[in-house]
Amino acid sequence: MDTSNMTQIFSEFLGTMILILLGDGVCAAVNLKKSKAEASGWIVIAFGWAMAVTIAVYVAGYMGPAHLNPAVTIAMAMTGSFEWSLVVLFIVAQVLGAVVGGVLVWLAYLPHWEVTEDQGAILGTFATGPAIRNYPANMITEVIGTFVLVLGLLSFSQHSFTDGLNPLVVGALILSIGLSLGGPTGYAINPARDFGPRLAHQLLPISTKGDSDWSYSWVPVVGPVIGAAVAAGVYMMMV
Repeated sequence: MDTSNMTQIFSEFLGTMILILLGDGVCAAVNLKKSKAEASGWIVIAFGWAMAVTIAVYVAGYMGPAHLNPAVTIAMAMTGSFEWSLVVLFIVAQVLGAVVGGVLVWLAYLPHWEVTEDQGAILGTFATGPAIRNYPANMITEVIGTFVLVLGLLSFSQHSFTDGLNPLVVGALILSIGLSLGGPTGYAINPARDFGPRLAHQLLPISTKGDSDWSYSWVPVVGPVIGAAVAAGVYMMMV
């Protein structure tokens, strides 16, 4: 493997780590007891995730494509703008980055876990969950949200932006999805974003954490992959 590919793979690890550190970090700020941002609400979470994506893309974007999302990587490969030979390596790097990001959130809020008794709030800091558990409906929500994400990203490639502006545009896309489509499932729209921190939740020594809800974990993996594939197909028909 040449140095360029190794740099790109590392950038996916680093960028996804930053994405989860800042994204799950805002969830921790809102969810955990005695945080100065406790109970500040969904708008804060949506803006926090939008900025997390923006910063992560800035961090990773000069070293590689900054997918930071297995569904995006698969879609880019489907459209021919990314090598299939690197897909698995990118996904592994993204998942590992997400796990490390989850661990860093735990460290950043270390005293707050023990004083937070709400197991749902703790799990919700790491991973997504449905407002109403209905697997077919939850799947549809994740498919639609990821469809919008990937179609938006692919459509951006047809426009010219001022140098350095693209990550902000991507952040605006994430903010829009979070505000408009995030209510039903917490808008994972990214298999690594959910699976990696959920695994961290499973492994970390948080005495009050409860179950990691693996029975739901397939939805934020399968749904985004389907949504991304559909978006790639629509894009290829249009372009």
